[in-house]
This record gives sequence, structure tokens and C-alpha cells, in this order.
Amino acid sequence: MAHDTNHGDSGPDIAFGRLDPADYADNFADAKPPLDRPQALVEASRCHFCYDAPCVEACPTGIDIPAFIAKIASENLKGSALEILNANILGGMCARVCPTEILCEQACVRTAQENKPVKIGLLQRHATDWLFDAAIQPFSRAPASGKTVAVVGAGPAGLSCAHRLATLGHDVVVYEAREKNGGLNEYGIAAYKVPDDFAQRELDFILAVGGIEIRNGQQLGRDITLTKLRDRYDAVFLGVGLAAVRSLANEGAELAGVHPAVDYIATLRQSPDLATLPVGRNVVVIGGGNTAIDIAVQSKRLGAETVSLVYRRGPDHMSATGHEQEFAQINGVTIIHWAQPASLAGAPNGAAGNAAHVRSISFERTALGADGRLAGTGEQFTLAADMVFTAIGQVFLPDPLHADSASPIELQDGAIVVDDDRRTSLPDVFAGGDCVPGIDLTVQAVEDGKRAAIAIDRRLRGTA
Repeated sequence: MAHDTNHGDSGPDIAFGRLDPADYADNFADAKPPLDRPQALVEASRCHFCYDAPCVEACPTGIDIPAFIAKIASENLKGSALEILNANILGGMCARVCPTEILCEQACVRTAQENKPVKIGLLQRHATDWLFDAAIQPFSRAPASGKTVAVVGAGPAGLSCAHRLATLGHDVVVYEAREKNGGLNEYGIAAYKVPDDFAQRELDFILAVGGIEIRNGQQLGRDITLTKLRDRYDAVFLGVGLAAVRSLANEGAELAGVHPAVDYIATLRQSPDLATLPVGRNVVVIGGGNTAIDIAVQSKRLGAETVSLVYRRGPDHMSATGHEQEFAQINGVTIIHWAQPASLAGAPNGAAGNAAHVRSISFERTALGADGRLAGTGEQFTLAADMVFTAIGQVFLPDPLHADSASPIELQDGAIVVDDDRRTSLPDVFAGGDCVPGIDLTVQAVEDGKRAAIAIDRRLRGTA
């Protein structure tokens, strides 16, 4: 039974505990159940084990996919997991969240033959889960190099870099602003994609190699500066991600009940009891990426009656894959294309005195003009909204990099400029993940961290 947080008919319909307790467990259970042993063997047998496998070329981390699948087929799960983790130390997480439908599985030969690719992601999870469940630590450290490296950010890029550096014999100190580690894996991914505290289980596996110290509550520009890190360490890796979100500029954007989607997802991921999270009866999400899909589906699974996701362009322009869009729709989310926010209207909230709370949001229909630019058509429609979530992009904040710095890092188009080795304009500073140009994917962040670590190792050993 729902428990309203507002008192009075004039307020928005925000409630917590909209569902029965058992429904929360069902709604936030694993969205993609793993393969069992017979299923994995059957699926592995479908692989052609191509010599010049296009799936490998499509994987940002270059996992030898035919090799790890062949080891599953021969029931060598430890060898299979090692094949994966040597290339991608966060292979367990990537098996859960990677958009395989547009990467390795889209490139799979069977996709062209029968439009039914080998289930590479699920096979990858089958192997890595087996290793984690068996509590096997296959990695060890090389002899100590005597060198120390600072890593800023304990997200996928930072953890990938730290682990590779540690295996190469270097000591690593990771500076993380938040109280928990994992970055977006811990705070930013839908709960139904990573249940059972998987992000922390994978983190424990990474740290078990040794040589990695994490210092939490350390924010670049506030508690530490790049200048001091460069003075103290032999090299620095920046995996700082995107620290700010874009805000709506429309009338009424300041109303209560309008939230950045990433903030609510982070709160949800850290909540010990989902029944305590307030959710509106009518929820509107603005955006077209994975974050928009994640907040829309989770709002519906928290008990929202209607959830509408509105995007200014068409489905093919959305950064969320077709698979994600379909997933949202089968979960009861209505996706409205070709519309942009025009204004938000509010009304007093009886539970919060005279504070105005969003009650509706108006949109203007859009279309592409003759010049190819997006433009409003003048036609408008209005949706009831007790809560509005914005997922219109995140941005990089350069100020913390330049605090107390006489040598600023080169930036371009809101990102840190790096070369193929992920080296910045400063010779001892490297960067990767969302703060550098490239595709916004966990798997790419892992590759950035790995490449940077290998380049840092060469530099520290004088072989660069």
C-alpha cells in the first residue's frame, strides 16, 4: 500500500512504498539471468571460431573472443576467464553492461548469416562469474619497481589503470572523492543490471592483487592538486569522469521535483530499502541516452503509473541502443520522439509550505529543417508530471585540474586531449574514461586505463 509524502489535494502525487515488498525484489532482480552449464556449452558450440574474427575487432579491449569461447566449449572455465580478464580486468561488469548488440555481437558472423549472433556477453559472464565464485586470484605482482603512481578516480578507467600498474610491480595510490569506489559501476548503472552488490565484489577482486591503496574523500582541486601529485609521484593518471550535469534552461526548471537523473540513480543504488524512495505517479524523463533509459525503467519498476521519455530527435539519433529502447518500452515506458521541452508549470506543495512543485511540462514538436538543423514546429503538447528527470548530458569540469597549476593541461571541446597512449600535454600525466574524447562506454574506459598503464610502465622503465 502506498504512503503519500504529501498532505492535501493540491500537492503532487509523490509517494513511497507504492509496491508490495516482494515486488521490489522481483523488479530489481537480474535483468539478464546467467547461462547455466548446459546452456553455455550449447551457445559456445555455435561459435565458428573465426581466424580473423570480426567480433575481436569490434571489442574496444580486444578480448580474443573465439579463444575464450573455445575454452568454455572444452570446459576450461579458468582459462576462459583469464583470456577475458587479461584483456579487460572489468570483464565481469562489461559482460553485464556492455552494449554487445552494437559491438561484438553485431560483428558476429552469425548475425549476417541468420540474424542470431552468438551470445558473447552471456558467455563472458559465464566464465568470469565462475572465477569469482571459485574465489580464485589468478593475478600476481611483478618484482617491485620502486615507482609510485597516483590515480585520480576509482571508476572503471582508474581501476583498470591501477590494476595493470600493480601487476607490473608499481605501487599505486588511488584518490577517490566519494566514500565508495567503483565510479559509475557503483553509482550510475541501473540496479537491475548489477544486482547482488556485484560492483563491490569485482572491486575486491581487483584490489586483491595488492599494491593498490585507495584514499576516499579526496577530491581533485579541493583536497589534492595536480601540481602536488606530480611532485609526489612518478606519474599521474586522471580518470575523473564528468562531474557536472547539463540543466534545463526552460521556464520552471527550478521547480521542486525536477532532478538530474544521475543523482536519483545514485541514491537508488545506495538505498538499502527501495520502498523508502519517493516516486511520482506521473514521471517524465528528458533525454535519449542510457541514463534516460535507466531512470525511466527504474521509475516504472518503483511503481510510477506513467513514465514518458521524451527526446528531441528520432529513435536512430538516440545514443541509447535500439535494444535499450525496446527494453524500456516492454517495461511500460512510453517513448516520445521529436519533441523538446518548452516550459514547466507548478503548483504549491501542501507538504512543503508554499514551495512550488512541478505538476506538468509542456513540449514543442520538432523537425529537421531543409538545412538539416533541428527546429521547433510551434505545435505543443503537455504531460502531467509529479517528477521530472533530466538526462541531457554530463560535462567535464576543468577547474580542478588547473588549481595551483602553472602548467595547465590542454583541453579541446570540453575534454582532455590525449594521444594513443592516453598521454596528455603533460609528459607525466595520462588520462582516460569519460574525461577524454571517445565513446562513452565502460569498456572503452577500461581500455583507456589499460593503455595508459602500459605507457606509464614504459616511461617509468625508460623504454618509452
